[in-house]
Amino acid sequence: MADDDEEGPAVELGERRPVEGAPIPRLTARLHYGIERSEVDRRLGDEQVRTPEGPRRLGEVLEAVEEPYFPRRQDLERALRDAVGRGPVPAGDPETEPEAAGGEDAEATEE
Repeated sequence: MADDDEEGPAVELGERRPVEGAPIPRLTARLHYGIERSEVDRRLGDEQVRTPEGPRRLGEVLEAVEEPYFPRRQDLERALRDAVGRGPVPAGDPETEPEAAGGEDAEATEE
């Protein structure tokens, strides 16, 4: 079969672009529930979370959350998503971050 001899993807994927911050579920998986908002802030407040406006410190996001206690993981995730909004997360600029985009020099990726 001729298709077996081809190398690389059949579809051009574009440049690899880094995304700053952690997804909300990755952070909330580190906790045990029920948990107080202040305890979430104490344990994870300095972590960066992905938002549609770019990465934000989780402690800053928690300031906009009114609930003082989260009995379940889903409750915390819903509150965080309500605070940061929903939408696409911007990726970094591959021109300014060549190491994060796959370890190649910016000149090597230009054609």
